[in-house]
Amino acid sequence: MNPKSTSRRQTERCGRYRTPDLANPGTSASRGRRATTRVHQLMFVLAAVMVAGSSCNQVKSQGATASAPPPLRIRVVKAAQMDVPLRSEWVATLDGFTNAQIQPQVSGYLIRQNYREGSFVHKDDVLFEIDPRPFQAVLDQAKGQLAQAKAQLYLADVNVKRDTPLVKERAIAQSQLDAEIAAQMQATAAIQAAEAAVEQAQLNLEFTHVRSLLDGIAGVATTQMGNLVSPSTALTMVSQLDPIKVYFPISEQEHLNFSSSLGRKIPGGGLLRGRDAVVLDLVLADGSTYPRRGHVIFTDRQVDPQTGTLRVAAAFPNPGNVLRPGQFGRVRALLGTRQGAVVVPQRCVTELQGTYEVAVVSAQHIASIRKVKVGDRIGSSWIINEGLTAGEDIVADGTSKVRDGMPVAPAPETPGTEGSR
Repeated sequence: MNPKSTSRRQTERCGRYRTPDLANPGTSASRGRRATTRVHQLMFVLAAVMVAGSSCNQVKSQGATASAPPPLRIRVVKAAQMDVPLRSEWVATLDGFTNAQIQPQVSGYLIRQNYREGSFVHKDDVLFEIDPRPFQAVLDQAKGQLAQAKAQLYLADVNVKRDTPLVKERAIAQSQLDAEIAAQMQATAAIQAAEAAVEQAQLNLEFTHVRSLLDGIAGVATTQMGNLVSPSTALTMVSQLDPIKVYFPISEQEHLNFSSSLGRKIPGGGLLRGRDAVVLDLVLADGSTYPRRGHVIFTDRQVDPQTGTLRVAAAFPNPGNVLRPGQFGRVRALLGTRQGAVVVPQRCVTELQGTYEVAVVSAQHIASIRKVKVGDRIGSSWIINEGLTAGEDIVADGTSKVRDGMPVAPAPETPGTEGSR
């Protein structure tokens, strides 16, 4: 086999080489094959250009899609407008309306306790007894001295009555009668002193019965029977509990607001008016509200320089002595009603370095960060004093998820959505 002919056949199968008609290079068949080859080459170039253009368009489309993500979906709530009751609340401590510390007025040995600790006692009930024997002896001695003074007065009276007519008859000297009259006066003074001593001894004997000074609950005895007590010894405490006194502190600013609003129709102005003041509710430690309501009875004379607060005392009826001194609670007062207040949930408000902001969504679904001035807190909501209008859409999650001018896709928050947060 001829190697040249084999090589040409392989080249022709690869489509890269066509054998020219050497015998007749100018024939029509040769020209047709060359034209067909050019057409194929042009078609291949056009196909490559179309594929490259399609790829570029696809890349540009993908780039445009990646640079414009869909708007962020957020939940919004509307700023509500309503009449809001203005309430204030303070931490309170309970104390007896009157607390009497029971102390003996004489020294002696304690021999008896006549009350049950923690029970109700009446005024003048004997709570403790001190050994009365020394005081009974002093009383008996004072009575004896009084009897002696009376005897001396009797003798002085007799002498004066006997010698007075004798002086007129010049039977005795005037000086003797004068001495007898002086002795009479001394005996009279001695009787007065003896009577006072008897009265003092009688009082000391009565003081051996230590009595309650008021109606109330008697506390635990602080000393034991057989101990030597003196007027400086505290035996127990008796507290009047109906009504009971409740102390709570208000800030200096609140005091100034309440004081400046007296006489004007401003919420909170009646809090410090005594019995005509705003009624108070007492919330106990278990969260229950005491069924009876109280009122302010007085305000302390000065502001505590350490805490900047002023102590206020209120009185609450306490039949049955259910409330006891030392308990803690919260005093709550309804100061008035604010008409047409703009209210939003507290979670919608973001605090940053003393300023407050909310994220507002416009009708074109564009978020904007807006500074507001907040007022009182009402439950889980906040009153907005400035910067917000009722009916505006507010981002429920605050300002952390959005930026100023950012497009968003708002969706109204439902109660179920809020509870699942």
